[in-house]
Amino acid sequence: MAKSQIIQVADDFWNIRGSFKIGYVADIGTHISLIRLQSGKFVFLDSYTLSPKVKQEIDKLTNGGKDIEGILNLHPFNTIHVTKMHEMFPDARLYGTARHCSKFPDLPWDPLHTEDTALHEKFAEDLDFSVPQGVDFISSNDNIHFSSVLVMHPASKTIHVDDTFMYVQPPILKKWIELPAALSFHPTLVPALQRRAGAANEFRQWAKALAHKWQDAENLCAAHTGSLLHKHNKGAPISVRMMKALRNVRWVLAAHEKWYANVHIL
Repeated sequence: MAKSQIIQVADDFWNIRGSFKIGYVADIGTHISLIRLQSGKFVFLDSYTLSPKVKQEIDKLTNGGKDIEGILNLHPFNTIHVTKMHEMFPDARLYGTARHCSKFPDLPWDPLHTEDTALHEKFAEDLDFSVPQGVDFISSNDNIHFSSVLVMHPASKTIHVDDTFMYVQPPILKKWIELPAALSFHPTLVPALQRRAGAANEFRQWAKALAHKWQDAENLCAAHTGSLLHKHNKGAPISVRMMKALRNVRWVLAAHEKWYANVHIL
C-alpha cells in the first residue's frame, strides 16, 4: 500500500503527499490535491492510491466520497494511479488529458480533456488553469515530462503543479545556516521545447504572463519535490521566484532562438 500524508494548506485546500520510487530505490515523492469548491463539493487534482488512514480522513471531509464532484488528471504521463483512484471514488466524474483517455479507453472519461479551454471554463468560478506554451504538451518521448496543466485556486492563493516547476528546499547546513529554497523549471525544458522558430519566445511570454497573472499566489504545491507554503516562506513571493526561474533558463531559450534562426537562414 502506497504511503500518503495530508497537509492542510488552507481552509479549502489539502495537499496529499505520496511515494514514487525510481527503480524501486530512490523515492522522489508525488502528490495530489483536494479542493473544496464554493458549491461545497470537492475536486481532486491528479490521482494517487491513498493509504487506508488518509482515505478515511478524506471520507470524513467528503461525506464518504459522495461530495467529490470530479478527479482532474493534469499530467499526461502521470498514469500509474488513475485506475485505482477511480475505483476508490467511482461516483466522481473522471477527467484526463488526451493521453490518459487513449491509454485507458475502458475508463468512463468525461469528453472534456483537462488541457481543453472548455474544461477550464467549466471550473472557472473556482479554478484558474494554464497550459505551457512553446513546449510539447504530450511529448513523443515518454521520458520528457515537462508539461502539465497548472492550476491556481484563487480562494486559497495556492498553485498545484506537476513537474513543470520544481521546488527544492536545500538541507540546513548548521542551525544558523539555511540556504534559500529554489523554484526552478523541470530539467527537461531543453528537449521539451518545440523544434521550430518562435517556440522559445512563446514559452518566455507564457512564463512572464503566468507570473503576472498569478502574482497573488502564496502557496505552491509541486509534485516530486515539495510544497512552498506561505507560513514557511522566508524568501521572495512565488511570482518573483517564477521570474527568477525564467531568468535562470534564459541561455536555454537564447540558444534555441539562435539555432532556429540559423536553420531558417540556411
